[in-house]
Amino acid sequence: MFLPSFRLDEKIAVVTGAGRGIGRALAIGLAEAGADIALIARTREDLEETAFTIHELGRRTLILQADVTKRDEVQKAVAQVHSEWKNIDILINNAGMNIRSKALEVTDEEWQTIMDTNLKSAFMLSQEIGEIMKEQATGGRIINISSVAGHVALRTGVVYASTKAAMIQMTKVLAMEWGKYGINVNSVGPWYFKTPLTEKLLADEDYVGDILAVTPLKRVGELPELVGPVVFLSSDAGSYVTGQTLFVDGGMTIHGF
Repeated sequence: MFLPSFRLDEKIAVVTGAGRGIGRALAIGLAEAGADIALIARTREDLEETAFTIHELGRRTLILQADVTKRDEVQKAVAQVHSEWKNIDILINNAGMNIRSKALEVTDEEWQTIMDTNLKSAFMLSQEIGEIMKEQATGGRIINISSVAGHVALRTGVVYASTKAAMIQMTKVLAMEWGKYGINVNSVGPWYFKTPLTEKLLADEDYVGDILAVTPLKRVGELPELVGPVVFLSSDAGSYVTGQTLFVDGGMTIHGF
């Protein structure tokens, strides 16, 4: 038998930004693979919708309304998961946002808001849950949702791109430091996917034309195509992969422009 399991039965996963878009899809996909999911976001109504779908799959959820840019709220949320479910096997750092200001127009407030939401939150969650994973015999998996913008220069904005590049490097360093504890740390770098946040952009035919011009597969991604790689990295099938960024981008990052 050479085929390892892609199943996540009896695993406990924490997903940030789990109320909508990519985070919601990842939470549901991990549940479909067998995991129980702790859902973190600021809007409870969105989390309740995600939780309802997961319950229909026969999996357990915890709804944790929290601002992941604040250390005390992160600590409270993580403590609740640990208290309720003991182990934490998987962390998906998905919470993120963007303000598309030109470099000369970025304000200090914009810089700090994007940095805190995209990067600081992921580091704090990794710290708090990494400590738990270190102490448990089974180690764990941390997966950071980065972006192709962390690898190539795009029109997404300098601050957003900086956070995603930093996340890729953070992934490498955490993988190096925590490998001895059985903790695998990887990141996934999406290109454009169909989500509520990209709906307006993808309604612009000229904008989509620019996207497809640098995408060898000549189409925008569908959310199940992002869920698959995350489940792989979370499962036994990805047990010897760490410190890597898997670009799920239709080939965009290999394009020669």
